[in-house]
Amino acid sequence: MPTATEVLAQLKRKGSKSGVAGMARFGIVARKAYGVSVGDMRAMAKKIGPDHALAAKLFASGWQEGRMLAFFIDDPRLVTARQMDAWAKGFENWGDCDTACFHLFDKTPHAWKKIEQWSTRREEFVKRASFALLASVALHDKQAPDAPFLKSLKLIERETGDDRNFVKKGVSWALRGIGHRNPKLRAAALKTAARLVKSDVPSARWIGRDAQRDLLRGRRRPE
Repeated sequence: MPTATEVLAQLKRKGSKSGVAGMARFGIVARKAYGVSVGDMRAMAKKIGPDHALAAKLFASGWQEGRMLAFFIDDPRLVTARQMDAWAKGFENWGDCDTACFHLFDKTPHAWKKIEQWSTRREEFVKRASFALLASVALHDKQAPDAPFLKSLKLIERETGDDRNFVKKGVSWALRGIGHRNPKLRAAALKTAARLVKSDVPSARWIGRDAQRDLLRGRRRPE
């Protein structure tokens, strides 16, 4: 198996200044970045395979691409709640936040606990992680019952007053993700969206309208 030093050296060779600039255009800014494409990182992760110890070292490197690769190769069965908190605290942008939630955290047994805990955090990308994780679980856990998702609608509605761009987009993503699971949850999500549209809070109205547009796409919107 490659060492963390060898993997980081390979990432450095694959990076470019234009890659860093391209990341920035999409709002992905990090203190340390090589500018490697996600496609290249995925290909590297496939060759490396699951490696919990290597993932920890790559995340600790502080490099954006090292952290992204860590999310792809870590073993969710070995990820602890403490590790999730530590890694979430290190998020620098929506890219590492969403990748961690979508490819790793949602497969751990700690996902629902962290959804609740992180939803009240002040750090922008830790709070976004709560809703990115909820959206990821909604998409990937096909066997989960409706009850926790129905309960989480209250959590979503409670946090719609946060007008920070990446937070409110994460809240909308979670609401839409729940609504796409099945007709019962779609109806419940639309009721939540309808209440938000009538809110006096601008960010809540934005989230409600965004969810309605998506969930009612191809359907006649009720009068």
